[in-house]
Parts: sequence; structure tokens; C-alpha cells
Amino acid sequence: ILTAALPQERGGNNSFTHEALTLKYKLDNQFELVFVVGFQKILTLTYVDKLIDDVHKEFRDKYRNEFQQKGALGLLNGTFDFKDDFMRLLRDAEESSKVRAPTVMKTFEQSLKSQKTVKCMIETRGEKPKEKVKNKKNKGSKKDGTEAVAVPSKASAADKQLSAAGDKEELTKDEILQKNREEFFRRHMKAGEKSRSPKPDTQKEKGKKPRVWDLGNSNAKVLDYSNSATNGSAEACPVEEFDPDMALGDKNREPGRLYDLEYESDDEAEEEKVVQNPSKPSVKKGGLGGMFGMLKGLVGSKSLTRDDMDPVLEKMKDHLIAKNVAAEIAVQLCESVAKKLEGKVMGTFTTVTSTVKQALQEALVQILQPQRRVDVLRDVMDAQRHRRPYVVTFCGVNGVGKSTNLAKISFWLIENGFSVLIAACDTFRAGAVEQLRTHTRRLNALHPPESHGGRTMVQLYEKGYGKDAAGIAMEAISYARNQGFDVVLVDTAGRMQDNAPLMTALAKLIAVNAPDLVLFVGEALVGNEAVDQLVKFNKALADHSMAQTPRLIDGIVLTKFDTIDDKVGAAISMTYITSKPIVFVGTGQTYCDLRSLNAKAVVAALMKA
Repeated sequence: ILTAALPQERGGNNSFTHEALTLKYKLDNQFELVFVVGFQKILTLTYVDKLIDDVHKEFRDKYRNEFQQKGALGLLNGTFDFKDDFMRLLRDAEESSKVRAPTVMKTFEQSLKSQKTVKCMIETRGEKPKEKVKNKKNKGSKKDGTEAVAVPSKASAADKQLSAAGDKEELTKDEILQKNREEFFRRHMKAGEKSRSPKPDTQKEKGKKPRVWDLGNSNAKVLDYSNSATNGSAEACPVEEFDPDMALGDKNREPGRLYDLEYESDDEAEEEKVVQNPSKPSVKKGGLGGMFGMLKGLVGSKSLTRDDMDPVLEKMKDHLIAKNVAAEIAVQLCESVAKKLEGKVMGTFTTVTSTVKQALQEALVQILQPQRRVDVLRDVMDAQRHRRPYVVTFCGVNGVGKSTNLAKISFWLIENGFSVLIAACDTFRAGAVEQLRTHTRRLNALHPPESHGGRTMVQLYEKGYGKDAAGIAMEAISYARNQGFDVVLVDTAGRMQDNAPLMTALAKLIAVNAPDLVLFVGEALVGNEAVDQLVKFNKALADHSMAQTPRLIDGIVLTKFDTIDDKVGAAISMTYITSKPIVFVGTGQTYCDLRSLNAKAVVAALMKA
């Protein structure tokens, strides 16, 4: 259990839950020791953190000399007389938790409110308006007059009665101003009613006329693609004429191959050369001072402390946030690196900055390479052996590129020899079905049936708009099974993570149809929003699922990667929060602009200054 818990770089989280047990551990990097406390998950033990800290300190101090002489590995076969010390520390920790009394609410006499007098709470009417009148005079009266339209008629009538009954000299300045405002607006409203002009007799013709564009086609039937084709029939979709080179992009590519994401770091090497060249004459000019300047910040055979790393970690945190990593995750990553390096003995001529940067790079690569790898082609072939279609469901928020990247994945599957059925389950967005129909026509033009032994490689299954998406997906899967399709790609409507009814509908679609792969489509432009989207999507799928073990997100499709330059932090945020792999990366507008994630290339772009 512990071997599965320790490698997880999850922001310094020192607890791990396995079935009914909870483990808490602490690392001692100086002597390479691990201290573990195990207890039942249902118990709420508030003293566990204090206990493990006390045991760590007591054990290390007691056997420090032996560790320094023999090392931790040399003492594996030895025995440690530590039972009495442990029982004493356990009793102390238990007693310390009992000593803490529960917090008691303050009484009214102890609060600040009781010290206030009644006199200080009384507000004298007209104090602030008097000051305004002195300062503004006529300008203030005009400005205030514009706000008097909203005064209720009942209040104005009451003021009239008061002013008529009382003497003018006894009125305050506020009341005089109010009376003047009412008279002014009464006259203004009467003058406005008299000056109103009668409505013109000429009225616009009712109804809308279609706009005719100069370069457009006047025949609307040519542009009408709304007639639904017979499901599963590719003959009803006419072949569209378009430039294949424009749709494919790279002519020298290998068909069916999913290339790795690349990142060129030549600029970084050039920057290092520029920085290193001016440093040479400074050594000659400065003499010994220049040599000592070069050695500044170097650490020689000493243990790293938190004070040594804090300035470097603060800069690293700001750098990660600037590269679009969510702020919360950037803090947790730096905390994880600090706990991993604290107490570690550094070698000679090694800077703290380079050590921290190297540890952070290793943690980032490990995050981008989760334990479970999704191999779509292998899983499709396994489904073929069982004579059933492989079902993939795409979900995500609005406008991230679900339909476009679904078409790219369709093209990649077709080039690998698999037939695809696209299920149009976005029955809400206007034009969603027509968009998929256009992609189907183009894919059939690029891979006509004549090139595949008369077999149509991609077809569209749609039932129009306003229908139940879960029912359409079920019918599409059944149709694919009967017609012998290899893969079913289910397109769903975009929805915000806070929309409970739509999230319930998505959970129903996934629970009813049980797809082999659930892919969350997210764009690389987001920062903190990526965490909120993935957490709430997973939570909604878990809350609204009818199964005991709810189906959650299996992988991520990261889109619009070509728009962010080196701000690749969204990849870290998404994989960190879900521990799920990024299966595909969308990098452009053509069908070939689909890549697999290269963790080292992403980390290189992320760490670039």
C-alpha cells in the first residue's frame, strides 16, 4: 500500500486511504527514513499529526549517531529499543488532544456591541444633507432634482399637508428643497404632456423580408441542408467538392500515425550562450571578486532547509502561474517539492535553484505520465474480437471544440482501417447536426468506399433536434452492432459545469449506454477554470449516476494547443486534478492536426523563462 502512496506527487499530501484504513506518513530525506501511522478510516484522530512529528524527532535524535556511522541501509537488520518511548509519546499526544476545551461562544456582555451606548446609535436627521447644501448650493439642488422622479406620490402628498399646516419659517432646509423639487417636476411634466406630438400615420409594413446578398445565391434550396438523411445511408449525403490538401495539411505525413507533440527549445540554448559570453571578461576584470561572484549561491555538502528553498520556490510558483497553471495547483506543487527536498544533502558546486528546478521538472513529468495509459487502437481491436463496437463519448463545456476534434479522431481511426459511426447526440445547439453531416461528407470524400473495397468508412446517425440524447446514443450503438461498425463516437451538447439539469442528463447518457471511453474535451486557454470544470464534471457524474461504482472521466482531449505558445499550464492542471491521461492534443484546423502528448516537451515549454 505504501509503495503506491509514496510516488504520488500530489502537493505534499501525506495521507493515503486504502479500503477501511488510512495511512499518514512523513519522510526524512536526510537519513532516508519513512515514518508511517495507520488507523481505521472511520476514526477521527486529531493527534495523529502531532504523534508522527514527535516520533520522527525523538527517533532521529536518539539514533542520529548510528545513522551517521552505518547509514540507514546498514541498520535494516538491527533492533531498536523504542517501544517505551513510543508509548510515552502516544500517551502525551492523546492527553494533549483531551486538554483542548471546545470553543465557547461569546456572551453579549463580552462582545463589542454591549460597549456601545444608545446615544451613539441615534442618527440626527438632516445632518449630512445640510453639509451638502452648504458646499454645493444651486448645483447640488439641480443634481438632486434629477433624482426626485422616484419619490412616491404618497410621500409627496404627506409633505404637502405638513407644509400647508406649518409655518414656512419652521421648515428645515431639507423640506424646503423637497418642496421646490416637487413643484419643478410638476411643471415639467405638464409642459411635456402638452408638447407631445401625435403619432405619425405612416406605419412600417409588418413582417420581415429576407436579405439578398450581392454575391450570394438567391436560390435558398441550394443552401438548405436541413433535410435529414436516412440513418446509416451515406448515399443520401452528396460528396462535397473541396481541396483535399487544405483539409489534410501536411503532405509528408505517414497515414494513420499519431505524432508526438514537439517543442523546440533552441531559443533557450541561444539565451544561455548570450548570458555565458559576457561573464568571461567579468572574471578577468574582477579578479578574485569575480571568482567569488561566480560561486555565489553554490552549496557544498550541506542539508537543504526550508529557508534556503523559500525564495526559489516563490519564484517558481509565480512562473507556473504565469504559464497558466492554476494558482492552487502551483502552490501545492511547490509545497510537494519543498517536502521532498527538505533535509537532503547537496553535493559540491550545486546551486539551490538548479536543484529545486530539477526536482520540479521530475514532478511535472510524473504528473503528465499517469499510471493508466489509454491505448485506443489496442482497445478497438479487443472490442473487434468480441464482435461489438468500441464506444467513445465526448463531453465538455460550450465552444471547446468537441465536434471538430471528434472529426479529427474519426479521420485518424479511418486511416488505421476502422469504420466509424458518428452519433449526433447534440440535439440542442442549432447547426450541430449539420456540422457533423459536413464532416461526414468531407471524410467520405477523402476516403471513398472505392478505396476500401466498397465499404463506407464513416456514417452519421442522427434523429434531429429536441430528442433524448441518451436514447439516440442507445439506438446508434445498436445500429453499429447490427451493421458491423468498429467504433461509435458520441457527440454531446456543450454544458456549463454549474448547470445541474444538463449535468444530470449527461450522467444519464453515460450510465445508460456504458461507453468504453469517456473523454473530457477542454481547451488549453483556460487556467483556474480547468480545475473547476473537471472537478464539477466528475462530481456531477458521480452524484447523478445510478450505479454503485459511478463512471467518471477516463481521459482528456486538450484542444487549441496551437494558440498558447509556451503557456501550457492547462495540461498540468487537468492531469493533476484528475490523475487521468491526456489522450489527444488538437493543434490546428486540419484533420491531421492531432497529436499525442509528449510530457518532456510540455515540461520544457513550461520551464522556459
